Amino acid sequence: MRDDRFVMRPIHRIALLGSLVAAAGLKVWLVAAERVPFNADEAVVALMARHVLQGQRPFFFYGQAYMGSLDAYLIAAGFNWFGEQVWVIRGIQTILYIGTLLTTALLGRSALGSWQVGVLAAWFLAIPTVNMTLYTTSSLGGYGEMLLIGNLILLVGLSIAREFTRGQGKTIGWLWVSLGFLVGLGLWVFGLTLVYSLSVLTFLLWTIWKNGSFHTMRAGLKVLALPVCLLTLGFTVGALPWGIYAAANGFGALLAELTGSAIAGVENTSFLNQVVQHTFNFVLFGGTVIAGLRPPWGVEWLAQPLLPVALAFWLGVMVFTTVQLYRSTNLPLRVEHARLQVAEMNFRKISARGPFTSSLNANPDYETHKEQAINLSESTNGAFLLAGVGLILVVGFITTPFGADPSGRYFIPMAVIMALFAAQAVMRLRDSHGRWAWGLVLIVLGFNLWGTVQAAQRVPPGLTTQFDAQTRIYHRHDFDLIAFLEAEGEMRGYSNYWISYPLAFQSGERLIFVPRLPYHRDLSYTSRDDRYAPYQQLVAAAGKVAYITGDQPALENHIRKGLATLRVDWQEKEIGDYRVFYQLSRVVRPGELGLGGELD
Repeated sequence: MRDDRFVMRPIHRIALLGSLVAAAGLKVWLVAAERVPFNADEAVVALMARHVLQGQRPFFFYGQAYMGSLDAYLIAAGFNWFGEQVWVIRGIQTILYIGTLLTTALLGRSALGSWQVGVLAAWFLAIPTVNMTLYTTSSLGGYGEMLLIGNLILLVGLSIAREFTRGQGKTIGWLWVSLGFLVGLGLWVFGLTLVYSLSVLTFLLWTIWKNGSFHTMRAGLKVLALPVCLLTLGFTVGALPWGIYAAANGFGALLAELTGSAIAGVENTSFLNQVVQHTFNFVLFGGTVIAGLRPPWGVEWLAQPLLPVALAFWLGVMVFTTVQLYRSTNLPLRVEHARLQVAEMNFRKISARGPFTSSLNANPDYETHKEQAINLSESTNGAFLLAGVGLILVVGFITTPFGADPSGRYFIPMAVIMALFAAQAVMRLRDSHGRWAWGLVLIVLGFNLWGTVQAAQRVPPGLTTQFDAQTRIYHRHDFDLIAFLEAEGEMRGYSNYWISYPLAFQSGERLIFVPRLPYHRDLSYTSRDDRYAPYQQLVAAAGKVAYITGDQPALENHIRKGLATLRVDWQEKEIGDYRVFYQLSRVVRPGELGLGGELD
C-alpha cells in the first residue's frame, strides 16, 4: 500500500501554487514601491546584458572571474523583449526564484519522502527572511541561478542514488551526463554551487560503496568507469565557457578567484586566527541573518515582538534535525532491515515446501516491508545529503577568505536547506500535537513578512546590498543628475564604483564616468573598481571631464584643495546625495590630485 506522503494531492497543488503567487507578489510590491535600490553590482550586470545585445560575448562578470555571465545573457533576453528597464532585471530574478521554489518542493518529495514537506518548505521560501528576499530580488550576477542549479544538482543526484538502490547499480547514463553538465555549469555560473556538487558527489560515492560495488578494488573501478566518463562528458559541456576562458587566461587566475583571492589579503593574520574570526562571523553575524533576526546591512532587530518565537523555532529545528540524523544512523534502519530479513526468511521457508511461487517478489509481506525499508532509507539518505550541503558551506566559509565577508549573501543556500528541515519538523509536530502546529508556521511567516516590510519602509536605504553606509547612494536623484550633466555638456569624467555604473546604465551609456575615485573614508582605492576597459579609453580621450562624489566630505575637500593647488577653476553643484565638480578650466586627471592613479 502506497504511503499518502508520496502522493501529490490537489490540495498540495493549490498550496504550491499559492506559494508561487505569494513569492511573486512580494517581489512585485518591493520593485513597484522602489524599495530595492539599483546599485552598482546590478548595474554592471545590466550593462553586460546591453553589451550582449550589441554583439559582445562576455564569459564572466566584468572585473572578476569567479562569477559567470549567464545572468547577463538571461537579462539580455528580457531586455530584447521588454526593453532595457530595471524592472526587467528583477523580473528575471523572480522567474529564477519561482524555479527555486518548485524544485524545493520536488526536493521535499525526493530527499525527505513527502510532498507535504516540499510544499510547506516552498511556503517558508515564498515569504522568506530579509536576507533571502534581498538576494533573490536584486541581481548580483548569479545568486538566483546558483540556487536553482544547486537544487537541480541535488535532484539529479538523488535520482541516480535511487537507481542504485532500486536497480542494483544499473543506472541511466543520461542522469550521469546531466549531473556532470549541471556541476560544470554551476562552476561557471557561480563557484558557490560547489557546496552542492561536493555534497552530491560524496553522497553518490557512499551510495555506490554501500550497495556492495566495492567488494574488490577492481570491481569498484569497473563500476565507476562509465559514470566517471559520462560525468566528465557532461562537465566539459557545462563548464565550456569556464574552460575557454581558462585556456586563454590560465587556470591559475581562475582558481585564485574561485578561492577568494579578491579579499584574501584583507585580514593579514594567521590561518588559525582567520578560522577563529570566521567562526565568530558565522555564529554571531551569519546566524542572526540566516534566521532573519536582523537585516544583513544593519544591527537593528526586526519584528521584535515575534523575534523570540522565531529564534526558538529555528533553534528547535536545529535540535530536531540533529536528533533525527543521529537516530537515523541507529534504530529505524536496523528495525526495517530486520523486518525485511524476517519476511524474506519466512517466504523462503514457505516456498521451499512447494513450487507454487517462482520468485521472492511475489510475497506481498516481503514487498511491503521492502518498500518501507527502501523509502525510509531514501528519506534518511536525502536528509544526510541536505545536511552535507550545509556542512560544506559552513566549513568553506570558515576556512576560506570568503569568511571575512559576513554580509549574508554566501549563506543563502542555507535558506533552502533550513526550509526543508523546518517543514519536516513542523509535519512531525503536527502528527504528534495536532493542527496547532500550523499556527507556528503562520507566526514564522508573519515574522519574516513583518521584518521585510519593516526593513523596506526605511528608505533610504531600503533593502540594500550595501553594508558600508559610505557606499549607499540615494538613486532617486539619478535622472536629475543625468539631466544636469547633459545640459552642461559634461559627458565624461570620474566618480566611484557605486556611482559610475548605475549612471552609465541609466543614461544609456551617454555619460561615462570611470570609477577612479575612492569611496572609503581613508581615501584608499583599488583598481578592481575599474571594471570595463573601453570606458577607460573613452574618458582618456575626452577633452573635458567632471568629477562626481556621493556625500563624501573628506574626498570633496581633497578635490577642492587639489584643484586650487593646480590653479584650476571649477564650479560645484549639489544634486541629492551627489556633488558635481564641473566646468573645470582644463582637464585634470585623478593622478594629478593624488587619487586613483592614471588611466592606462
